[in-house]
Amino acid sequence: MDLVEIYKCLADRTRLRILNLLSQGALCVCHFQAILDEPQVKVSKHLRYLRDHGLVSAARSGNWIVYRLAAKPSKLLTANLQCLNQETSFKKDLARLRQTDTSNAVCC
Repeated sequence: MDLVEIYKCLADRTRLRILNLLSQGALCVCHFQAILDEPQVKVSKHLRYLRDHGLVSAARSGNWIVYRLAAKPSKLLTANLQCLNQETSFKKDLARLRQTDTSNAVCC
């Protein structure tokens, strides 16, 4: 993926928040809903966009789909994700993630 395509993916705050959370490990849609306080349809739409562009992979686990960063994220994506840790709203998302039970990366 070239630079412009990566920046198109990063050009939305919700997608950035999702990628930031996935940088910590695999999650399913209900975790994103709880942490981001966003409706399932919005979260799923952004996850689909990221998946279609190769930044996120998905695997079925029982009834749930578990999302994670692509197996080999580009160096450019990794560098950009590291920058997110400097902004307060992204730090808050990570704090909410730490308070959420994601022990087996599946919902409910």
